Amino acid sequence: MNIPDDLKYASSHEWIRVEGDTGTIGITDHAQEELTDIVYVEAPKVGAVFEAGDVCAVVESVKAASDIYSPVSGEVIEANEALASNPSLVNTSPYDEGWLFKIRLTDPSQLEALKTSSDYQAQIG
Repeated sequence: MNIPDDLKYASSHEWIRVEGDTGTIGITDHAQEELTDIVYVEAPKVGAVFEAGDVCAVVESVKAASDIYSPVSGEVIEANEALASNPSLVNTSPYDEGWLFKIRLTDPSQLEALKTSSDYQAQIG
């Protein structure tokens, strides 16, 4: 199981990579493995504003549709347009090419409530 050390993790299986005031968000390797083959991603619209914990996207696999929750509060500044034509990037590259969206953080202190890679590893066993 791939759990990069440079990311923060939500209990609901989203990850965030922060650079300055921008967070790139996706779902974890564990989450994509549980979902199996992802066939559709509904990313949030640019300009949408979310609070931490809000449903912000949907990922559909051959077996289920799953809500994606924003791990932090902020405004969506970019969505991964490659997922519209190739949603399987979430399966093949969950931490790189398969990211879902980017958000401008409004409260960076919320990152402190998220899990480290070792905390997330302990959660998923």
